[in-house]
Amino acid sequence: MDTQAAADDVTDAIAQIEMHRQESAKVAGLATACNEALRKLHEMLHQEQDAVQRHGAGTRHPANVEALTAAIDRVKNLAGAGSKGARVPMQGHGQKWVAPLGTPHQPPRNRGRRTMGRRGDR
Repeated sequence: MDTQAAADDVTDAIAQIEMHRQESAKVAGLATACNEALRKLHEMLHQEQDAVQRHGAGTRHPANVEALTAAIDRVKNLAGAGSKGARVPMQGHGQKWVAPLGTPHQPPRNRGRRTMGRRGDR
């Protein structure tokens, strides 16, 4: 980061978003909380990037952009670490599992020919 520190209002906003994300993760889950936090952080980042273009690099805005970018990367890593390889059980089925999104689908094995309504003990 630059020798300049990010503005207090930006660091306070980042801290507030992080606290809200932690509370939301308890209620709504990690993915939902991270998505909401990322949306807010990206909004702030765009505002700061616009301010850099308007006011130039001599202000605190470049340091604010760096702080927001670091916060976004941290939340992205947190969201990615919580969802990789997670397996979700199907509702109503005892031992069956659903593979996470992004993995190739394995078709069920052929179980052979089945009789239609007849038992095999005739």
